[in-house]
Amino acid sequence: MTTVSKSTLSLSAQERSLILWFDEIGIADIPVVGGKNASLGEMIQQLTPKGINVPTGFATTAYAYRHFIQSAGLEAKLRKLFADLNVEDVKNLRERGKKARSLLIHTPFPVELREAIATAYHSLCEQYHADTDVAVRSSATAEDLPDASFAGQQETYLNVVGVEGVLAACHKCFASLFTDRAISYRHAKGFDHFSIALAVGVQKMVRSDLATSGVMFSIDTETGFKDAALITAAYGLGENVVQGSVNPDEYYVFKPTLKAGFRPIIDKKLGSKELKMIYDDGSKFTKNVSVSPSERGKFALSDEEILQLASWACLIEDHYSQVHGIFTPMDIEWAKDGITNQLFIVQARPETVQSQKTGNVLRSYRLLLGNRESGIGNGEKSFQSLIPLVTGSAIGEAISQGKVRLILDVQKLEQFQAGEVLVTERTDPDWEPIMKRASAIVTNSGGRTCHAAIIARELGVPAIVGCGNATDILKPGQEVTISCAEGEEGKVYPGLLPFEVKEVPLENLPRTRTKILMNVGNPQEALSLSAIPNDGVGLARTEFIIANQIQIHPMALIHYDSLKDEFAKAKIADITSLYDDKPQYFVDKLAQGIGRIAAAFYPKSVIVRTSDFKSNEYANLLGGRQFEPHEENPMLGWRGAARYYDEGYREAFALECHALKRVREEMGLTNVIPMIPFCRTPDEGRLVLAEMAKNGLKQGVNGLQVYVMCELPSNVILAEEFAEVFDGFSIGSNDLTQLTLGIDRDSALVARLFDERSPAVKRMVQMVIETAKKCDRKIGICGQAPSDYPEFAQFLVEQGIDSISLNPDSVLKTMLEVAKVESAES
Repeated sequence: MTTVSKSTLSLSAQERSLILWFDEIGIADIPVVGGKNASLGEMIQQLTPKGINVPTGFATTAYAYRHFIQSAGLEAKLRKLFADLNVEDVKNLRERGKKARSLLIHTPFPVELREAIATAYHSLCEQYHADTDVAVRSSATAEDLPDASFAGQQETYLNVVGVEGVLAACHKCFASLFTDRAISYRHAKGFDHFSIALAVGVQKMVRSDLATSGVMFSIDTETGFKDAALITAAYGLGENVVQGSVNPDEYYVFKPTLKAGFRPIIDKKLGSKELKMIYDDGSKFTKNVSVSPSERGKFALSDEEILQLASWACLIEDHYSQVHGIFTPMDIEWAKDGITNQLFIVQARPETVQSQKTGNVLRSYRLLLGNRESGIGNGEKSFQSLIPLVTGSAIGEAISQGKVRLILDVQKLEQFQAGEVLVTERTDPDWEPIMKRASAIVTNSGGRTCHAAIIARELGVPAIVGCGNATDILKPGQEVTISCAEGEEGKVYPGLLPFEVKEVPLENLPRTRTKILMNVGNPQEALSLSAIPNDGVGLARTEFIIANQIQIHPMALIHYDSLKDEFAKAKIADITSLYDDKPQYFVDKLAQGIGRIAAAFYPKSVIVRTSDFKSNEYANLLGGRQFEPHEENPMLGWRGAARYYDEGYREAFALECHALKRVREEMGLTNVIPMIPFCRTPDEGRLVLAEMAKNGLKQGVNGLQVYVMCELPSNVILAEEFAEVFDGFSIGSNDLTQLTLGIDRDSALVARLFDERSPAVKRMVQMVIETAKKCDRKIGICGQAPSDYPEFAQFLVEQGIDSISLNPDSVLKTMLEVAKVESAES
């Protein structure tokens, strides 16, 4: 009988081998060595030449497992044991699983299998050193398939040393084919327990216990956005990230411009990373230790490492897509060796949730607040009065609700009732039998790529992971609503709140001559919103990024050392603790926010309005009061273009320019078009363009266009002169209405007179569209009016406007209205 071979084998010889080396197997060998091993072999053979590091090793085969089962007569005993299996009964499932595992563990390996594993391990030791440390991983013949991940269903053992250690770990892996979660999952997916075999991968360890490790996806896990790679990272061995024991760092990289040689890190989030798994010198293989506060406060990966991993994710995805003949996004585990400082890929499998979805129906959820017309979710602003009990990372984009069931002990699983909200520290894959019956799942720990998140996605159950304190705040039996429909942050609200689900078929939507753009404020919602049919972004508001993600007045960062407000200074120090150069914090965060929106809609145009806070709003930013005047009427005061060349704000505007320059030149997102708000005269426009050029944003260079907001009567009256300065116009109907009608839109006393449909306002709009057309300048609208009034949208189309930018919830409705008007005209 063939046992160990590193030569090329015939098929029949390969099928009867007990051991095969990774470099002699490929993806076609899943039936022989299981999904995990076949993928490792495929990468070693095909992707190592392209620069991807994969640790070497060997696999026990499916034949070896079947030989073990048959030689000991175990199949008949297992069939008898499973005769009355009921996976819906947690107690029954637990008893059957325990007995099955015990049966395999207490049956010795055949001598020839022991010898084959020992010989292969000795060969591995010859390549490295005596008692080489290895990872021993289960690899089932029905795992890592494009439609069934089997994530975490079987066991993995790390830092295994010595022949006896490897043999014992292999034996435990065989037995783990019958973990409770694996039995339940196979039943749910329709796999026969006895047609599946268990192979084992024995792979040289990467010393990430001395460095970092994590998981990455070549697709956004929540929205299915195909052009972003999501990377998670924590300190130590990767099991903590996979199991959800830690809240890891998260990084997003935009793949198209990365492939073109740019550096598009469009988001970086610091995780708490409280634990790290390291080698244990005692009786156990590994142990968890606390991470020091200073390390927790730093990112686990450098930008170079983030970009390296993202490049590998692209190579791996491209290779497997070619192999399968269909787009195949990938779920990849990586590790950094703390001795050599090299990065390695230790596993890769197809992503099994987003890749299986069809894109022909747009399903959106939103909470209904008081009436059906106002809601939050899928692109709309959160309602300030609705305060969540806890927040964490949203898994999925749905809303669900039910009564809280708090389970802190795996022995209490049978208490769980269908339709309850499962609240726990973290879920183990063993919990899958009850997870599928939950209306929602809430955990204290874990990130977007942990097993709990992967299984929740597969099951279609909304989950919020990494809440930190959910088990303290949420009480047993409490009625709650789980919202994953408000961007990346998931929220648990008290009570059973009303919500609605809308499904829109996308196949037969009309295409319109008038471009339908979207108004986007929150970068966290951009990837999701990009799925709505659109022609780009007509208004990306930087104010949302500054107020919510940066929170600090830019001048307070530039003049940090001379801040007078000690409370504000301490808070700024805390928020910017990663930065010695405080202004760089502003540039990084603003660039990432703009970059994320630009990437979501790339290569369509994304018009980014530079900051348009009024002085009282700027003053509310941290450290802002020292740098802002008190104005009687801030609406008509020091705002927009007037600030940008003024000594009191010029340095801050330079930071905005640096962020825009980074997005366009370093990230490669040249679809960004800056737009200047509240520009009173053409000369003022020229002064702003001069400031931009000083800071590296020169109109016409690298295709840079600069637009102006048309929101003042002077913009309409002098439209020809403004057209000589700027490349395009966007009508701001809110300000144009108040300044045409002489109404303070913040005053309740005259609010009833505020109406964009006023003949005076419509005349202004008509005039500026005519002038823009005559001057060959693009003109669109980004104000509220076309979102609120279909007849105003009709008026705009009749005037020949180039584009209409709408709130996300109005896009489809207005698109149909515009199509109707256009077809009536033709």
